[in-house]
Amino acid sequence: MPISVTARHARPGKATIEYARTEAEKLLTEFPRVEHVHVILDSEKRRRTAEVVVQAKNRVKVESRESADRMPAAIDAAMDKAERQLRRLREKVQERRRAKKKNTEAERLRGATQ
Repeated sequence: MPISVTARHARPGKATIEYARTEAEKLLTEFPRVEHVHVILDSEKRRRTAEVVVQAKNRVKVESRESADRMPAAIDAAMDKAERQLRRLREKVQERRRAKKKNTEAERLRGATQ
């Protein structure tokens, strides 16, 4: 299963687990190369921490951790951070491809004029 939710130091309710799953599913639909999403929920006194570990193809691994007073807020913040990281990686790869294509076209044109 591509989504797993784990809890530390507490037992979250079914609603919290389902909320984490639905948020993780959004990552899977938006980024098709994602293979596995692991959400780790931690609770210490009044601090709730959500950690998201995303594994994608080509050995891409993204980790994010956020804390808040409420668990849904921590989950949202961690998912947003992971999503930003995945967007940055995707844009970086796309830019490399564009630059490589541009360079090969320029070399081909240079070879034709010589």
